[in-house]
Amino acid sequence: MSGDERLSQFLKEGKDWERKPTNIAGVFLFKLPEYRGRPATIAIEINPLNSNGTPSKKRGIVIKSLEELNSILELISNSKVLQLAQSIDSVNPERKTMVKSESNEVFEI
Repeated sequence: MSGDERLSQFLKEGKDWERKPTNIAGVFLFKLPEYRGRPATIAIEINPLNSNGTPSKKRGIVIKSLEELNSILELISNSKVLQLAQSIDSVNPERKTMVKSESNEVFEI
């Protein structure tokens, strides 16, 4: 079964709000339900894994289109965003990680 066929199957058979891991660590498929006349869709969720191998946030960055991805890439590559992240790291206290296990089928890209 091709990748496009498997994506179509996930769109048809996946549960609303279902998160399916891919073979790229921190990248998930995310099924968005039908909403106000918009049909159900699949989005990409970027959610870095913590030291335990689980998503570091309850919800990561949800990307619904190539145009949205390009906009996010442009923002992330801005040198001032890098400087801001470095400044935040220097002033924030160190965070402790929580142990949590999640085992799901992996979507091969």
